[in-house]
Amino acid sequence: MANIKSSQKRARQNIVRRNRNLGRRTAIKTAVKKVLTAIDSGDLEQAKTLLRDAESQMARAAGKRVMHQKTAQRKTSRLAKRISAASAQPKEKKETKTAAKK
Repeated sequence: MANIKSSQKRARQNIVRRNRNLGRRTAIKTAVKKVLTAIDSGDLEQAKTLLRDAESQMARAAGKRVMHQKTAQRKTSRLAKRISAASAQPKEKKETKTAAKK
């Protein structure tokens, strides 16, 4: 622990901020996992709803400097791509199965 009063206060503040940022990062990871689980289960409407929540949390974290802004945008973009690919995928699968049977 530091000896100077201002550096002691700074150390206490850093502990509080670290815990707060850890909670935000954990919430983001959980939100992203929920989106991925919804995509894997095939529930695209729920995945879109959960994507909005995850996007909101990542944008808020980027604004608070918990994560870099471009990192948040990149993760959001990749999740949106997965959802759009999953929504296009069932149609393609059905066509390829019927084409393979003929």
